[in-house]
Amino acid sequence: MKFYRNTDDIRLKMNEAGSAKKPFLFGINYEMSEGFFIENPLSQTDILFQLRGIGNKLVNEVEDLSADLSYTPISESEYQHKFDIVHKGLRRGDSFLTNLTIKTPITTNISLQDIFDRSKAPYQLYMPDRFVCFSPERFVKIANGHISSNPMKGTIDASIENAEQIILNDFKETAEHNTIVDLIRNDLSMVANRVHVERFRYIDRIKSRNKEILQVSSEIVGELDADHHSHLGDIIFKLLPAGSISGAPKPATVNLIRSAEEEDRGYYTGIFGYYDGTTLDSAVLIRFIEQDNKQMYFRSGGGITAYSKCSDEYQEVLNKIYFPFKV
Repeated sequence: MKFYRNTDDIRLKMNEAGSAKKPFLFGINYEMSEGFFIENPLSQTDILFQLRGIGNKLVNEVEDLSADLSYTPISESEYQHKFDIVHKGLRRGDSFLTNLTIKTPITTNISLQDIFDRSKAPYQLYMPDRFVCFSPERFVKIANGHISSNPMKGTIDASIENAEQIILNDFKETAEHNTIVDLIRNDLSMVANRVHVERFRYIDRIKSRNKEILQVSSEIVGELDADHHSHLGDIIFKLLPAGSISGAPKPATVNLIRSAEEEDRGYYTGIFGYYDGTTLDSAVLIRFIEQDNKQMYFRSGGGITAYSKCSDEYQEVLNKIYFPFKV
C-alpha cells in the first residue's frame, strides 16, 4: 500500500479507476496532506475496512475480552479558551457554524485491532499502529446516477425522558442542523443538478458503551451527469473538507478551527470510501482513536453556533468518548 503526500494523485487515480469501473478503497486526511488509494481492496489486509457490511473485516466470532476505558480530558477552562476563540469568530461573522474538536488521552487494556474487531458501526476503518475509526456518519454515496449525503447534527442520551422531543425542539441544535443542511445542499450543488432535501431531521439510534444516543440527521440528494464515473475523484475532492466537521462558510471557518485547535487533525475528520465498480460509498472519519507510540487518544468534537453554551459543548465532546460495544 502506498501513501500519497500529493493527494491530487489520488483524485486522478479515482477518475481513472472509475472510468474503468475498477474497485478501489481511498482515504484522505483532513488537511489533504496525506491519503491512500488501493485497487481491488478486498484482496488485501494492509488496511481493514467495512462500509455497511461490505469490506474485508472478518465476521468470525471475536473473543469476548473485558474492555476497560478511562480518560483524562482537558479541563473545562482549557476547553473554554478554545471555545472563546470560536465564539468570538462567530460573533464577528467569520462563521455561522464551527466544528470544534479536542484530543483526549485514553487508557484501555485492549488494542486498536481489538477495538476494530469488536466494533459495531456502519463505517469502520483500521490502519495498523495508527488509528481505528467506527463512524456512524456517511460523507456521500454515489449510486444510480445520484449523489446523497446524510449530515448528523444534534446528539442526546436516549435514556433521558422525552429525549427525541427535547433534541428536535432544542433551538440551538435546530439552528446548527439547519445551517449544515444548507451547507451540504450548496456543496452538492457544485457537482450535481436538482439538489433537494429528501428527509429532514430524522432520528438515528446509535448504541454506545452500554447505552444509546440519539443523533439527528437529514438526507440531501442530487442528480449526476451520465459520465460521472469518469470523474469520481473530481466530485469527491470538490466537496472537501466535509461540511459537517468544518462549518460554514468553509474557508473562514477552517481558519477559525486552526486558530482554536492549534494542531493538525490528521485522518480524524478526513474521509474514506469504497467503490465497487458501480457504487461509491464514503464516510466521515469521526468516532476516532489514534495511537502515538503507546499512547492512545480519542478525538471528539461538536458544532458551535452563536447560541452555544460552553458547558454543554464540553459535556458533549466527553459524551462522545466511548467504545461501540458492550464492555
